[in-house]
Amino acid sequence: MAQAESLVNALKNVLKARGITYAQLAKSLGLSEASIKRVFAERSFTLERLDQICTLLGMQISDLARMIAAEQPVPTRLTVEQEKKLVADPRLLLVAVHALHQWSLEEMVETFALSRADVIRLLARLDKLGILDLMPNNRIRVRVSPDFTWLPGGPIQQYFRDQLRNDFFNSHFDQPGEKMVMVSGTLSEQSNAAIQRAMNRLSAEFLAAHQQDLALPLARRTGSAMIVALRPWSPRQFVELRRPAEE
Repeated sequence: MAQAESLVNALKNVLKARGITYAQLAKSLGLSEASIKRVFAERSFTLERLDQICTLLGMQISDLARMIAAEQPVPTRLTVEQEKKLVADPRLLLVAVHALHQWSLEEMVETFALSRADVIRLLARLDKLGILDLMPNNRIRVRVSPDFTWLPGGPIQQYFRDQLRNDFFNSHFDQPGEKMVMVSGTLSEQSNAAIQRAMNRLSAEFLAAHQQDLALPLARRTGSAMIVALRPWSPRQFVELRRPAEE
């Protein structure tokens, strides 16, 4: 019973880390929210049901077991040195990003101008860096936590910020599959916090959709990026025109 409880708790932690609710999970499985809640409360998972949930999350039951057995917490971030090595080699970064997105070796070879041997060599380097495990039959198992994020202000974030400035926003966002919304106003701290919670829910929906769509053939999936940002901000020219605060 203790092992079953640990397994269920590990699964709950994965769902929580990804911001996936019971309602979202139930919808993906074609079940009612009440049914999912009951299964978790009673720990009445069949092996088939547990496998279905793990598949939706892009992981295997053995990954849950590994999370339980691990003496050290699975890292939620890479080190600065790891990120620097990825940024230094565009091909290594390409394979790393897509491996973390649950792409298979075959899908990478099919999509990018890399030979099978090239991808295997790059995966072996990522294995040596401690980012993933290259398993038998070239199966990929990532070594990072489900709530993995790049280092704030680190080499990878700086790389992608440069790409955003130079490429991502170079669009009118008026083509199919494109949309940009920009609004501005004045918010209280409470309203700002409420909007951030809504952003977290939207991010969770995006990740849940990503996991669910991994079951589809690669031809039916398109690499997509969504950026939702919120911060206290005014154009620099506006700030320069403000009256000095009275002392």
